[in-house]
Amino acid sequence: MNIFQSPYTTPHHTAPFNEIRIADFKPAILQGIEEEDAEIDAIVQNTEHPDFQNTIEALENTGETLRRTTDMFYNLLSAETCDELDELAQELSPIMTEHSNNISLNQALFSRIKTVYEEQKANNFQALNTEEQRLLELTYKGFVRSGANLNDADKEKLRTITAELDLLALQFSQNKLKDTNEFTLHLTDPAPLEGLPQSILDAAAQEAKDRKLSGWVFTLQAPSYGPFMQYCKNQDLRRQMYMAYNTLCTHDNPYNNIEICKKLVNLRLQYAQLLGYQTYADYVLENRMAEKADNVYQLLNQLIAAYKPIAIEEVKELSHDEEIAPWDFAYLSNQLRQQKYQLDPEMLRPYFELSKVNEGVFNLATRLYGITFRKNSEIPVYHKDVEAYEVFDKDGSFLAVFYCDFFPRATKKSGAWMTNYREQWMDADGVNHRPHVSIVTNFTKPTDEKPSLLTLDEVETFLHEFGHSLHGMFANTKYRSLSGTNVQWDFVELPSQFMENYSIEKEFLNTFARHYQTDEPMPDTLIQRIVNSRNFNVAYACMRQVSFGLLDMAYYTRKTPFDGDLKAFEKEAWQAAQVMPSPADTCMTVQFSHIMAGGYSAGYYSYKWAEVLDADAFGKFKQDGIFNTETADSFRRNILSKGNTERPMTLYKRFRGKEPSIDALLQRNGIKPS
Repeated sequence: MNIFQSPYTTPHHTAPFNEIRIADFKPAILQGIEEEDAEIDAIVQNTEHPDFQNTIEALENTGETLRRTTDMFYNLLSAETCDELDELAQELSPIMTEHSNNISLNQALFSRIKTVYEEQKANNFQALNTEEQRLLELTYKGFVRSGANLNDADKEKLRTITAELDLLALQFSQNKLKDTNEFTLHLTDPAPLEGLPQSILDAAAQEAKDRKLSGWVFTLQAPSYGPFMQYCKNQDLRRQMYMAYNTLCTHDNPYNNIEICKKLVNLRLQYAQLLGYQTYADYVLENRMAEKADNVYQLLNQLIAAYKPIAIEEVKELSHDEEIAPWDFAYLSNQLRQQKYQLDPEMLRPYFELSKVNEGVFNLATRLYGITFRKNSEIPVYHKDVEAYEVFDKDGSFLAVFYCDFFPRATKKSGAWMTNYREQWMDADGVNHRPHVSIVTNFTKPTDEKPSLLTLDEVETFLHEFGHSLHGMFANTKYRSLSGTNVQWDFVELPSQFMENYSIEKEFLNTFARHYQTDEPMPDTLIQRIVNSRNFNVAYACMRQVSFGLLDMAYYTRKTPFDGDLKAFEKEAWQAAQVMPSPADTCMTVQFSHIMAGGYSAGYYSYKWAEVLDADAFGKFKQDGIFNTETADSFRRNILSKGNTERPMTLYKRFRGKEPSIDALLQRNGIKPS
């Protein structure tokens, strides 16, 4: 029997990574599809009149084997892939898409769902509780939005479109990873490395050693690329690194994503128009807090009006009114920050040893919510760098399994993310199946001489992904599809960005920030410099995010297919938010995973939307005390545990007592007086 087809015998029924072979995935997925098809057929063939239990709940509970297998497969594809897994993903992609379409376009199944929905709606949903109403509404609308009302010919068109979309998104991601791994800057002469701190040189020397080379190796992974651009005095090398990073997937090699991006944009437009929408953004935003493109542009334009004049002044201060090249920005910015605040990110690294940061973040969760973490080496992991923890609630009951995977490697995507190996739900017997949550990052690696020492940005990233994980850990809903982070995209970033606020709070830093060699606490003067510099170049950073949002909206508010020059279109699309020119050969689109392959198509604005929410929400904590347990309990009870059981604004107003406004964000960033 395939290992995925029976309950796991591991602690808390966690994924048995140590027993799974790549060869297990395909037969388990095919078997899982067969099982779910039979379960769907049983719903359709049921001779009883359709009702919530025999149709909506029954559908919610189908596909257990397939879900367990694909959760593992696609997570490993991001965090620990290989050529064999990549090839298998391409083989399975059309099979999985066809199966998904077979369900969403099943007319007999939709007929039952529609009957339940219309009968319940006629009676004002009085027979259902709030969560049941939400599941029914989302199930019905999900089928409609997947083409259930189309005629047979259009359904076949939709099948073709979705199959091609899934395969192209997979190819996009694989190309980006491979092209990122293709580039290295290998140096054997120390002279060009002037300005780079010893910690960065040590990491580059370790990278060279790992590759069996002499000297130093720099890569396009964040812990290598970011510090290099900040500290290297050699402008030619900065330019070389910048151009390598910003021209990824544009070269005449197998990893070029230009045509893939055009196809992705146009296929999404076809998909939306087939369903009766003018644009793909219209289709997406109908199911978001923002509701329509005009509301997205209203937010982005408000931010441009408030921040762009300040961003222009920030750049002028760096350049002394002379034009600067984009590969000089990070370097000059770091020089100016040191001058203005006597603060260099490298000064902070010794106080942010990873194990201490980990302990500090865990203790923050304990202080706010009463939960505790216990490492368990008996829980299998998929790589030696991964650590697994049991999480216990304040009453001592088991809450979740939590995996941490911190360091970059060639088999892992760039960036940072939170995911689930098992989501929370309650079965028919009332058993609460607790979640298995993972955060995956690309933090600075340890060397032979030093442990992993993080930058403040990496600490903030840790808090961000940990915020997502709390959203998953605290999930307490009946239905799996509504639990945890399964919420609208412009709400999902609230818990994560909320946690980032703690990264510069003195009371929090004092709990863990100690020198890794002397164990001395971070001096108050240094913490104050962090606080003083919190809004350094904040307007420039805002405009950068807004420019990405504009680019995203430009692609997905199109009413006609795109067949132009991708680079030229990009530069025109985000011009309103640009404060520095970008070189002609560079292209963000071809490596912009969020909007091409990561679920944020017509949704990148969500980060700024959620930032308005998180600034307003943290204002409540600042008012009550940043460790106030009553406020934290309200945040957990009304937002973190509720998943998608109610509309996001309903949940937010229940916590905050009012709708958010942009004012809290403007005040936090020093754009508007408090």
